[in-house]
Amino acid sequence: MRPKILGCMSTMPQEFHGVTVVAKANVYFDGRVVSHSILFPDGAKKTVGLVYPGRYHFSTQSAERMEIVAGWCLVTIDGQSETKAFTGGQYFEVPSRSGFAIEVTEGICEYICSYLPA
Repeated sequence: MRPKILGCMSTMPQEFHGVTVVAKANVYFDGRVVSHSILFPDGAKKTVGLVYPGRYHFSTQSAERMEIVAGWCLVTIDGQSETKAFTGGQYFEVPSRSGFAIEVTEGICEYICSYLPA
């Protein structure tokens, strides 16, 4: 059963121009979470990836914005007791030096992670 979806809507890019894509994948949790890094001319960095069914925890060094492109997930930000659901077109932000748990119970969740300036 899908949970009630919460969160903010995002004007999500459909494609990126004039960037460098790192071919080597970032592989986590035995291939259950996979992303590729995108480097922008201004020094900004994003990753685009997939989260397969399961529950995973990630720590953050810098603040991050996770935009959900397709699918849906449940997210609990470290230090918060509430778990929120997000679907395509929505996003959540994670503070620096923090973390979050993400759970996908069905299908695949596609995302764009933007590393926010300090």
